[in-house]
Amino acid sequence: MDHTEIVGGEPAATAGLVQALQARVQRSGGGHCEPRRLHLDAERAKNGLAQLVLTLVKLLHELLEREAVRRVEAGGLSDRQIENLGLTLMRQAETLDRLRIEFGLEEEDLNIDLGPIGKLF
Repeated sequence: MDHTEIVGGEPAATAGLVQALQARVQRSGGGHCEPRRLHLDAERAKNGLAQLVLTLVKLLHELLEREAVRRVEAGGLSDRQIENLGLTLMRQAETLDRLRIEFGLEEEDLNIDLGPIGKLF
């Protein structure tokens, strides 16, 4: 079968495309491409994953803090509940800071840029 018969109706355009592809295959060594290897740095991958996870946890922490403030201002919590909530949020913040430092990340590393919306925090 002639390559111009494959598409039908546009033999000149099809022939030009086939010729261009054949020339490219010949330039690349006859179509036998070397397999590309993906070189991963385990330390960078670990830190990138840690940055992503800590950013998400920090976002959740910020949302919890805002909800806590809203509930305190609404007057729906007892003094004991307010104290427990405050202590829990403080411990969360301390743990986030400890993990951030452990992975060698700065506070700004967790504040991703969302483009037109601006920074996360």
